[in-house]
Amino acid sequence: MSRIGLKTIEVPDSVTVTKEGNNITVKGPKGELTRYFDPKITFEQKDGKINFSRSSENDKALHGTERANLASMIEGVVDGYKKDLKLIGVGYRAQAQGNKITLNVGYSHPVVLTVPEGVSVKTTSATDVEVAGVSKQDVGQFAAEIRAVRSPEPYKGKGIRYVDEYVRRKEGKTGK
Repeated sequence: MSRIGLKTIEVPDSVTVTKEGNNITVKGPKGELTRYFDPKITFEQKDGKINFSRSSENDKALHGTERANLASMIEGVVDGYKKDLKLIGVGYRAQAQGNKITLNVGYSHPVVLTVPEGVSVKTTSATDVEVAGVSKQDVGQFAAEIRAVRSPEPYKGKGIRYVDEYVRRKEGKTGK
């Protein structure tokens, strides 16, 4: 059984955490995040430490989830989050301009995606894409949307993949 909800969160000096109703706002050097938290989970902050407690034993999963969400928000406003993607295939390339990213990944047309608010996209080379931001959810979601344009296929390994992703390869047909 997980006891993540019982762990104390250490709040750095550069971060302020405020609660207004059921919304918790976290402000830090990289930005500001606000999120709704369930009223079944109570929030207590003192001496730079935050503790969560639940109203009943039926809310154990929610207890751990809310604690993990706040810990991710604090880490995001202090350090930020980053996902790196790699385009693998002949002629595959990406180009970021302003709040749009253009992907040429083997279709008859380039695929243009609009970058959401709070997320930044850089192309360090023609085949490397870096998605960064303060919200773990927004960064992960947009990186998944980019990957879904042309997910890696198992025969030649072509497609868009995360840098640390392993694509299992299949053998293919054997001819006589």
